[in-house]
Amino acid sequence: MRFPSPTNSLRSVCLAALMVTSGTFALQAQEGAPEEDEVALSSQEVLEQLQLFGDVFDRIREEYVDVPNERELIQAAIDGMLTSLDPHSGYLSPESYTEVRQDTSGEFGGLGIEVTMEEGIVKVVSPIPDTPAERNGLLANDYLIKLDGEPVLGKSMDEAIGMMRGLVGTPITVTVVREGVDDPFDVVLERDVIPLRAVRWILDRDIGIMRLDRFSEQAYTGVESAIKDMIEERDGELPKGLILDLRNNPGGLVDQAVFVADAFLSRGAIVLTRGRTEFESSRYDAVPDDLDRLVADVPLIVLINGGSASASEILAGALQDQKRAVLVGTRSFGKGSVQNIISLGPNGAMRLTTARYYTPSNRSIQASGIQPDIEIFQDVPKEFEGRDEIIGEAALAGQIGGGSEQEATRGSSVYVPTDRSLDTQLNYAIDLILGDEVNEAYPPDQNE
Repeated sequence: MRFPSPTNSLRSVCLAALMVTSGTFALQAQEGAPEEDEVALSSQEVLEQLQLFGDVFDRIREEYVDVPNERELIQAAIDGMLTSLDPHSGYLSPESYTEVRQDTSGEFGGLGIEVTMEEGIVKVVSPIPDTPAERNGLLANDYLIKLDGEPVLGKSMDEAIGMMRGLVGTPITVTVVREGVDDPFDVVLERDVIPLRAVRWILDRDIGIMRLDRFSEQAYTGVESAIKDMIEERDGELPKGLILDLRNNPGGLVDQAVFVADAFLSRGAIVLTRGRTEFESSRYDAVPDDLDRLVADVPLIVLINGGSASASEILAGALQDQKRAVLVGTRSFGKGSVQNIISLGPNGAMRLTTARYYTPSNRSIQASGIQPDIEIFQDVPKEFEGRDEIIGEAALAGQIGGGSEQEATRGSSVYVPTDRSLDTQLNYAIDLILGDEVNEAYPPDQNE
């Protein structure tokens, strides 16, 4: 809603606006958390707490040393309420909301890094291939402490991302802290259009290798086109096997993960979601189609690691549970919660966690992640030792829990060499297919 000009009625307007959200905040339930009747406030208690907010807001307006920006104060209060729930809920300003929609559409301008916020500092989850970040040597687990000399600490994630984005061709200096390097150092990056090419593929010894960087709107069509292009390049013959590389894929659009899973499955569940309401609980099933019939007998291996998150874990978990693919690599990130982006009209949007993801066999992805069928670690060069591991969701403050966290507290590798000849996981997968061992491990049975 729009906030009016400052008047004596402003407090009542703020209270009314916040009361709607307060219901969600007060009633938020978690697995292992107290029951609703233990955490929900009575109507009178809610009004008393909102009165407290109004009192604090009035004192700031009247007595703060400088005239405050009241709109920013209210937005900060909303963001604080949302971010107190879990690491993935939050407020999106109108500008950030626009950027989110551009991001999932498949192209945006910037540096080419997937980031998260850890203790107020921007942390690199992974650089996107063939972008300024990767070309200039930024690595997973790097911390960005300054942007053009301005400290990141104290800024929100949206503010930091806003600083990193800008006009194509303009430079930005990022100050990096890297484990194993004594002092912070500067890297100058030139902003560029970041094409989120959904799928890149190659044929190696008649095996099709598809690298899926993220689940943008082009993910399914990219996989479909890649498979058809491989068959065309092989004069109409199917590849001997397929390798789907989801390493360091941070996720994206869940429906695209479902579509890609459906490309390899003819029946059965793909993913289950469970929330507090029936509306937020659902099941997505595979249906027979031309593509899954085409590749039904082609061995499939999926590569995952500690940077494989969210939609990647949905896809990997579905193919694993349905025994359609062998998973090779290291444990995935463990981001198994559902966020809805709810438009607030001209005031931006809110990102709210509304459910958890479960694999077809009813395993919770949250915190515990997806364990590979065959655990293979990379041969990590000495200069990367100690910087190739990530605990994942289980390490995030305020994460909502859900799975078996015992295994999740152990680090998982995120290192992937750029030289394919040194890629232990990929080469193991190729050897597995050529040795026909993949069929012995998991014979496809969904079409029996």
